[in-house]
Parts: sequence; C-alpha cells; structure tokens
Amino acid sequence: MGYSPGSRLALRRRQIIAAAIAAGIAPAARAGGGPVVLELFTSQGCSSCPPADALLGQLARRPDVIALAWHVDYWDRLGWRDPYASREATERQRAYARQLNSLVYTPALVINGAKLVVGSDNAAIETVIEAAAALPVLVTLSRTEDGTVVEMGAAPGPVRVLRAVYDPEHATTVSAGENDGARLHEYRIVREVEALGEWDGSARRFATKAPGPGQGQVILLQSADLRVVGAAEQPPG
Repeated sequence: MGYSPGSRLALRRRQIIAAAIAAGIAPAARAGGGPVVLELFTSQGCSSCPPADALLGQLARRPDVIALAWHVDYWDRLGWRDPYASREATERQRAYARQLNSLVYTPALVINGAKLVVGSDNAAIETVIEAAAALPVLVTLSRTEDGTVVEMGAAPGPVRVLRAVYDPEHATTVSAGENDGARLHEYRIVREVEALGEWDGSARRFATKAPGPGQGQVILLQSADLRVVGAAEQPPG
C-alpha cells in the first residue's frame, strides 16, 4: 500500500511515539499544550481489558496526560467481583454513552469527555490526543496544611466540578471469571468520587480535602454536555 509523504510522516511519528511508550519513555508534551484527560472504563472480569489497563499505565507517565481508570460493576455478575468496581463508574460510563451516542462496553476510553475509542487501540488514542485542543479553563491545585486549594479560571458557561481520588497502582490475582488465574496490574484506579458543585462559570478559589496517604486526586471541570473544560492533578506525595 502506498502513502503520501505527509501520511508517511504521520505514520512514522505515531510509530516513534508507540515505540517510546512501549519502552517506558514519556514523549514530550503535544503541540496543543495543557493536559488531556483519559478516562478508561474497565473491569477485572473482562478478558479484553488487561491490555488497555497496561496501556493506560504507560500513557499516564506522559506529562500531558491525566489518566483515570473507572472500574464498572456490570461484569461482577459473571463470576468475579472486581474489588474496585463501583456503581458510580457504571453510571458515569452510561452518561458518556448517551452523550456520545455509543454502546456501553469495555475497555472504553473517553478523551476529554468528547471522544470515545477502544481502550486498547493505541493508534486511535494517539490520534485523538494529538488532535485535542487545549482545555479552555486553567485549573491549579496547591497543598496546604489543611488540605488542597483549587483555583479555576472563568469558564465559557456553567460547569460541574468533580473530585476523583485514585490509587496509583494495584496488582490482583483473579480466581474466577474470564481472567481466572491471571495476575492483573492496574493503574490510576478511582476509589472515591465527590461532586463539588455546579457553578455559573465564574472564576473560583476554594478548599477541598487532600487525598489519603499514597493516593492522588484529580479535579475535573465539565460542561453540561460532559466535555472536560479544565482539569488538574495532585499526584501522591
């Protein structure tokens, strides 16, 4: 199959990025600047999910990526109960599916609340990341003795603000279901979710809790159509 020079260059660039990720090297920040939010909907009961979990762990090393793994609970009835699954994760995925006119499946990756791809499709994920525009609202987090201070700039319209606390990594030996006998490694697992409120889009400064020991947290600003308009991460430490 022939390729135009531009297509060959784009293909070569994707190959370089993929090779860097496979080698554990984080590529430089993309041209659009700012973070890209990756939300993986996954389950320990899904035999197609381990490659997506591993890929999310690799992508999370990039300086331009904020990664979260939401473990859904609808696989639990098939023989293995995922210890990290939650009803909130399932409901969040269903809300995205309605908004993006998609089926509910795993592994599914939502990018900036606006695009949905198969969570193990590295080429498709890289394409969407590279095309993503910078988020319009600047969000910063700073640690204090009592918790965390969130500062957000003005948004173009009303926003919903969500706080997600995550565990960086876990390994689990599965003893039933589709992954029976496997030892799964998973990353950025959402363990706590808190809706901080809905605001008119004006700039804000407010305090929230710090994550627990060894945990990180992410603040997400989303518009009414679930698009992410601002995000910031407080890593463990």
